[in-house]
Amino acid sequence: MNIRRVILIILDSVGAGEMPDAADYGDVGSNTLGNTARAVGGVYLPHMGALGLGHITEVMGVPPASHPRGAYGRMAEASKGKDTTVGHWEIAGLISPRPLPTYPNGFPEDLVHEFEGRIGGPVLGNYAASGTVIIEELGKEHMRSGRPILYTSADSVFQVAAHEEVIPVPELYRICETARELLQGEHAVGRVIARPFVGEPGRFTRTANRHDWSLEPPGETVLDRLKGAGYAVQAVGKIVDIFAGRGITASEHTEDNVHGVDVTLEFVATGEAGLVFTNLVDFDMRWGHRNNAPAYAAELEVFDARLPEIRAAMRPGDLLILTADHGCDPTTPSTDHSREYVPLLVCGEQVRPGVDLGTRATFADVAATLAEVFQLGSWPVGESFWAALS
Repeated sequence: MNIRRVILIILDSVGAGEMPDAADYGDVGSNTLGNTARAVGGVYLPHMGALGLGHITEVMGVPPASHPRGAYGRMAEASKGKDTTVGHWEIAGLISPRPLPTYPNGFPEDLVHEFEGRIGGPVLGNYAASGTVIIEELGKEHMRSGRPILYTSADSVFQVAAHEEVIPVPELYRICETARELLQGEHAVGRVIARPFVGEPGRFTRTANRHDWSLEPPGETVLDRLKGAGYAVQAVGKIVDIFAGRGITASEHTEDNVHGVDVTLEFVATGEAGLVFTNLVDFDMRWGHRNNAPAYAAELEVFDARLPEIRAAMRPGDLLILTADHGCDPTTPSTDHSREYVPLLVCGEQVRPGVDLGTRATFADVAATLAEVFQLGSWPVGESFWAALS
């Protein structure tokens, strides 16, 4: 029987240990899975453990399975950088030779001046900060002045925060669309992100109305090829944003990881041939960037407990791939992403259990595998691991 559908789930930021060039990124010692588990005295992940997670890196509480039920390995990032956009592009078959621009000291004055002119007024902020911190620092002044809050991070992002009662969400979206039009060429950041919030000073909370405007991928992705061949490409969470809507046939944004799994199951239930592509962002956004190891560990356990539902929903021609896009070790002083290997777990009725896929040279091996199983022709980068599985 041929593979009819692939369910590809990105556990956003769930890294599996520092890569050899981690020092170049300030990430020596990072191991999101291993360090998080150690920080809380062990994690309970019996279902990912049964697939072979404990063979990929040392995870306290997840010993190597004596008879793994899935295939397992890890993947290195061949692209330069460690951000969400580049990581997902590589998974979809595009290796980025240059990192996207970042602005640790804020955006250049002339760029900000041009942005302010286009949106019709001045901004607050313009420095690198945690999103929850900056709204506490500048939220009161924002509510008084009506000026949007501009900030960035270690990632290639241009973020605009605004209280929903001060700048309504549609207007915030217009502001961000203006920024996306402006940020091209040397300032072509990976994502422009609207960050709406509500509440009062000291009690601000961000809402689910976040929206991302990503650069279009700079070449063909396996999503484009799948869609062109008539397959469904069903995107869950921020996947549609990361790929600027390209190569997607259906999408749904999500409120949190639990909702993300729910939507994934809804797409799986449609039975359409093709790809269900899910990003579960809470590991990264809510816990990794906030250095909250206990919450990160708990989120891993919540996902693991849902894995049997996903497995039960799979049909005989389905293949499940679990991986990540980068690390974000919550136990290090840094609150940024970390340059790490990512785990690779694969299962399905046609997958030989216990296969060690080793260390893959690039995330693009996923794209090459999809190209092979869906008979889309050879992929120019990466190496398919389908032959090892079947």
